[in-house]
Formats: sequence, C-alpha cells, structure tokens
Amino acid sequence: MSRIGRMPVDVPNGVQVDIKGSMVTVNGPKGKLERLFSPTISIEMENDQILITRSSNAPAQRALHGTTRAVLNNMVSGVSAGFEKVLEYEGVGYRAEMNELKLVLHLGYSHPIEIDPPEGISFAVEAKTRQVIVRGFNKEDVGQTAANIRALRPPEPYHGKGIHYLGEKIRRKPGKSGKAK
Repeated sequence: MSRIGRMPVDVPNGVQVDIKGSMVTVNGPKGKLERLFSPTISIEMENDQILITRSSNAPAQRALHGTTRAVLNNMVSGVSAGFEKVLEYEGVGYRAEMNELKLVLHLGYSHPIEIDPPEGISFAVEAKTRQVIVRGFNKEDVGQTAANIRALRPPEPYHGKGIHYLGEKIRRKPGKSGKAK
C-alpha cells in the first residue's frame, strides 16, 4: 500500500468537509474548494480525519491512491492556512509595484506589464527585498500564477537577470573570454 495514501488527512477546527460519492467540498476560513476524484478510490470521513482507500492493487489505482491523499491534504491546508510563492526579480531597472489589486512589472520591455490577479489570488510586493509574493488558498492556482509571472522574464544564465523563485539555484555560465594572443 502507498505510504502517503494510507496516512489520514487531519481536518482542523473551522474546516468543513462534505463528501458526496467522489465529489469532495472543503470549506474553511480562507475559501471553498471543490474537486471530483476518481470513483475507484473511496474517500471517507471518520473522527475529524479523512481516510483514503483503494479497492485493488492495479497500477492505475496505486498511482491514484497517494495522489488523491496529497490533493486532499492540499485542499484542507489551503482553506485553513493558505499557500504562498515568493518570486525575486533581478536586473537593472527592473521593478514591481501594486496598482490597486493589479501587479505592475517593469522588466526591461518598452512597456510595463499589468497582471490582474485570478480569483482567489492576491499579490504583494516588497520593493526593498525585490520580491513579489503570490498568495491564495488553492495550491495549483498559486503555483500556476507564479509560473506565469516567472515566464514573463525567465532568469538568464550569463548575468542572472530575470524573475526566479526564492531559493532557486540559477546555473551560471562564463561569458566570452578575452582574445587569445
């Protein structure tokens, strides 16, 4: 059995979980998430814990077992605590600022880039540390929004300019060497 899949998901106080067949709704202080899971995996609520079991050892069900548990755990922790991704930007003249709810990025292009936050996502900018923080209660949406922002100007290996995740190691390359005489 999957080591991840057989661990129960603890439901904290203030979070309500509604299971109807393979449809799971999780409601908490940060928001509400719904997801339809595979009907081959059974999901039950017992003593403030969610238990995930599979009916057979078929490879497809074994693969879904741990994934289902991980997604449910992310849903529960997202509506109770939330998620955040931190992006850093480096480069001469690069800057980020907030215009009401919009994120405005100046990344060396001829125009500033304005990004409207998707539903359930909020942005924060720390100008002193040159960071953009993406916050939300759905882990998938937070990660995808951060990836979309990073894709606007990915880090380049020669000078390290661009947008990268906090703690991301950028492989640096040496530039051209001087003329050989």
